[in-house]
Amino acid sequence: MTSRFALLLTACLLASCTTVATKKRPPYRPPTAAAAKKPKAMSGMTTGKTPEQIQSETLTLPEAPKTEDALEYLKGLVTQSVQAPNKQDQETYRLHAIDIVENKLNEDQLEDVAKNSDFGYLRAHAMYRLGEMALDRKDISTAKKYFSGVTDYMPGSDLAVRSQDILQQLEASKNVQTQTVGVVLPLSGKNAPVGQRALRGLEMGLGLHIPGSSFKLAVMDSEGNPDSARRGVERLVKEDNVIAIVGSLLSKTAPAVAAKSDELGVPTVALSQRSGLTEIGPTVFRNSLTSGMQVRALVRTAMEDMGMKKFAILYPNDPYGIEFTNIFWDEVLARGGQITAVQTYSTKETDFRLVIQRLVGTYFGEARQDEFSVRLKELQHSDKKRSVRQSNLETVLPPVTDFDAIFIPDSVKAMGQISAMLSYNDVRNVKLLGTNLWNTKDVARRAGNFANNLLFVDSISPTAQTRSRFMNEYKSLYNEEPSLIEIQAYDAGLILRQLIASGASSREELTQKLTSLKRFPGALGTLSMNAEREIERPVTPLTVEKGEVIPTKLVK
Repeated sequence: MTSRFALLLTACLLASCTTVATKKRPPYRPPTAAAAKKPKAMSGMTTGKTPEQIQSETLTLPEAPKTEDALEYLKGLVTQSVQAPNKQDQETYRLHAIDIVENKLNEDQLEDVAKNSDFGYLRAHAMYRLGEMALDRKDISTAKKYFSGVTDYMPGSDLAVRSQDILQQLEASKNVQTQTVGVVLPLSGKNAPVGQRALRGLEMGLGLHIPGSSFKLAVMDSEGNPDSARRGVERLVKEDNVIAIVGSLLSKTAPAVAAKSDELGVPTVALSQRSGLTEIGPTVFRNSLTSGMQVRALVRTAMEDMGMKKFAILYPNDPYGIEFTNIFWDEVLARGGQITAVQTYSTKETDFRLVIQRLVGTYFGEARQDEFSVRLKELQHSDKKRSVRQSNLETVLPPVTDFDAIFIPDSVKAMGQISAMLSYNDVRNVKLLGTNLWNTKDVARRAGNFANNLLFVDSISPTAQTRSRFMNEYKSLYNEEPSLIEIQAYDAGLILRQLIASGASSREELTQKLTSLKRFPGALGTLSMNAEREIERPVTPLTVEKGEVIPTKLVK
């Protein structure tokens, strides 16, 4: 129970850092007396406040009326921002009023402020906020009306400049080159090789390697930077008038690409595994073999096809290991299975002896003291010759293996080190379960004694490779086998190419066709869009036989 709690706590902390979401603005609450006090300071610096929130020594904000009428309170702030005795106090009142308009009012209140001349400069801020709300609803005409109102009411102001920039983007978004697709990838820096591989696949998917292709690919380098990725999306829309955008690969830049594309009403197909991407907006789609897809296929095969019921989990304490572990745990429980043992380890771990002993219950000998004493006595009176290792007190207790398989969401290298230590600790007759990281040529060598007891999943399988026209065509062009990165990029390009060719001439039409995508023939099998706008990819259970990776032979 303690391990489960610790694991879930870690996962929650991780999710709070990575989940993509949009906070709702809180309802207006008049400031309390405590809120009007000057914040405490140390060494000349105020704590916990931005400069625009800092008040003068003598300033006291007007008391909110008992009716909690935010608009009446705002009128008082507007008056004080003009009539206060000094410029510092005037500025404090002004900034406080702006903060309320931008963060505390509902849409009806904002409408009242925008229409009423009593609110002076706040009218422009209300219009800008109303424009943002209209954009969130994809109500472009209403958004343009409000942003135009800002430029008319406060020309030359910073707010007007920002409004004008949005208006230009909205105007550019109307112009669409139907057969121009944009892409944002890391094409420089340490991730450039991965970006280049994805670019190859996308080009083939759009048919650019075929002479006379009518499609065009507009390319932007994200440089692995979210700001560069956002600017890249803006340029693709304003300058290249793309109908859709593919990208990004990296978890760091993918939310930026998705959010900016959705803001501009451009459908985007992400290639990243970053969780929560499609929650950003209705124009965001994803084509990637996600952790959820892998775990669902793995657990289904283990429990339904192989009859396993009990599982142990041995996972690295990193984002990948934690995410896969939590999904695996939930999936097993949802199918009526049990998690009987859980053990984590450092990503820097190289000696898994103690890790394995903790997993199988031989590390804490005092918990099995009676059993330990009996077995030690038996060993001491045994006439059989024993090796040095068998005479070691650490090996007196047999391992507790009350599970059918151990899930190890880590690299094939780590799995190899773990399998060697499992053998050393006399762990036998259990399966090792893994992810597509194990789908390598040296997996059998790494697995050692467990080579014939592996189960892992991937989209790429030997059968798919021999049957795929894309795989053969790619190898003939580049003289190497494509990885899943190229395959997913190819599928994204092929989907867009065929949907556009079949009549999707606007971004709205393309978005609708992507949403209803069913049984599309991809490079490795059929692809379908699910309710979360995730493309469900084919996932094959794999194992090793005679040193070769093969699809698992399931006995029904």
